[in-house]
Amino acid sequence: MPKTELKTLREKMDKTVEHLKGEFLVIRTGRAHPGLVSDIKADYYGTPTPIKQMGTITVPEGRQIVISPFDRSALKAVEKAILASSLGVTPQNDGEVVRVTLPELTRERRVELTKLVGKYAEESKIALRNLRRDSNDVFKKMEKDSTISEDDLKKYTKEVQDITDEFIKKVDETLKVKEKEIMEE
Repeated sequence: MPKTELKTLREKMDKTVEHLKGEFLVIRTGRAHPGLVSDIKADYYGTPTPIKQMGTITVPEGRQIVISPFDRSALKAVEKAILASSLGVTPQNDGEVVRVTLPELTRERRVELTKLVGKYAEESKIALRNLRRDSNDVFKKMEKDSTISEDDLKKYTKEVQDITDEFIKKVDETLKVKEKEIMEE
């Protein structure tokens, strides 16, 4: 039972770090990548549909994204969805594809974005600490119910702390990489 609790804790913490990486993907840096537009939903025959399901998304050059819808009648919907998104860019529709050109980020905007990714990282750390607390509570209850000994409780509490430290380090590394990416000009 305690080993499954530790395995579950590790899986939950892994999901927390993966979620953070997903959050970071949609934060615009100076470089274009398909993740910036893939989850934007366009109105496709009355149904909000992610752009990634409506066509192919390519990055022909560093600051440009090209969306080629499978159905040309969806061009206007894709263009409208990108305009309405939080990207803050104006797409160009040439009748074949929709082109999104990302402008250079200003110094102030870069600083704002680093603060935002820092906030996301802190939220992830809080989630990790909450998972640690929940696991420790489970072990304390086991010890109270005499399922495990006091020595086992200490051992498992230390293991939980080691796992937590490992994942907090992963969050810090992910944050450092993203901050570096944002500040590159």
